[in-house]
Amino acid sequence: MFQDRREAFMKAMGTGVAILPAAPIRHRTADQDHVYRQDSDFYYLTGFTEPEAVLVLAPHHPEHRVILFVRPRDPERETWDGRRAGVEGAVAKFGADVAYRIDELDAVLPRYLDGQERLYYRLGRFDSFDDRVIGWMASYRTKARSGATGPTTLVDPAAILHERRLFKSPAEVALMRRAATIAAEAHVAAMQATRPGMREYEIEALIEYTFRRRGAMGPSYGSIVGGGENGCILHYQENESELKDGDLLLIDAGAEFDFYASDITRTFPVNGRFSKPQRELYDLVLEAQKAAVETVRPGKTFMEVHEAALRVLVTGLVRLGLLSGEVDDLIAREAYKPYYMHKTSHWLGIDVHDVGAYKIDGQWRTLEPGMVLTVEPGLYVTPGTPGAPEAYWNIGIRIEDDVLVTPEGHEVLTKDVPKEADEIERLMAGSLAGAR
Repeated sequence: MFQDRREAFMKAMGTGVAILPAAPIRHRTADQDHVYRQDSDFYYLTGFTEPEAVLVLAPHHPEHRVILFVRPRDPERETWDGRRAGVEGAVAKFGADVAYRIDELDAVLPRYLDGQERLYYRLGRFDSFDDRVIGWMASYRTKARSGATGPTTLVDPAAILHERRLFKSPAEVALMRRAATIAAEAHVAAMQATRPGMREYEIEALIEYTFRRRGAMGPSYGSIVGGGENGCILHYQENESELKDGDLLLIDAGAEFDFYASDITRTFPVNGRFSKPQRELYDLVLEAQKAAVETVRPGKTFMEVHEAALRVLVTGLVRLGLLSGEVDDLIAREAYKPYYMHKTSHWLGIDVHDVGAYKIDGQWRTLEPGMVLTVEPGLYVTPGTPGAPEAYWNIGIRIEDDVLVTPEGHEVLTKDVPKEADEIERLMAGSLAGAR
């Protein structure tokens, strides 16, 4: 799979050399690092998960088209920090034509740059490595009088690589289904476990325990567990508050399985029963989400998915008295923004907000088979919102599923999590009865 990706990328390159560095190690405290996670582009082309590595692709070279620079084997360091593939493993296990120690990069790399006009490298990703790339290119200016030539044109590889990443292969879809299944189980467990008086972090712990227990690498992003007014904060991260009787709980959490993300949001009552205002807004968001999901199919545009959800939401807000006026005018004036301030979808894949252009030549992209996107409308009523009756204050609702575009239409990868209000209440009622 990784070999096929490299070959496709090099074919699209044509001439030149591509350089892709591994993600750097990030420090957490004075002598501790964050858990390492490989750069997504680097992983996509190599499957290599270690830090301090560089991939060089040289389609023109007669023998060494795939070159890896990696950390050498070191028994002492491996005792402290974990096993390394080493130079030998880079060739034997990861498909490199040749491999070198990472400390040989400056001495060896010019062999592959000599005579090449184009260098594929993404500036602005890793600042310290940017300086090295600029230095290599600048060195050829000083050697010009001796006849040496090297890259004069810098090309962003994302135009090729991110377009390919946007379309998922059957193998990638299988990994995303697994990530979705694991996350779905965690959300169901959260619904069954939630009780008034618990803390948000208790539910967060249960969710992430389920991820790991089922073989996921962990969460694909920081889990959002927001009760009551915290559910109105889109990227709430504290996850500390007490869950109160009568409040809703919004959980936005996804699992990462073999580097592929899932992304699910569900909202449900802490005590297992929706109040009348909660149910009114919940049913409206669910209606909007269903309309948007049904829009997902080949030939529709990315923006049409959002527009389908938006029209349902605005129509419902007028019906409930939170907005007044003509629906078309309210949409044109963005009068809904106090209640719904984000778009309905984003791409999903190795990154939770995955790569890939949303517009082509200034026009919203047409959906095609193999794309995966989220569908996640919401409503958020913060206290004092002009025109919002007090009965709706502190209600934050979002419903999110992961949807694959298929030749026939779509497949909801995260369908195993209940989202009908009655179904949620039945699930929670059964768990509450069992706890008595």
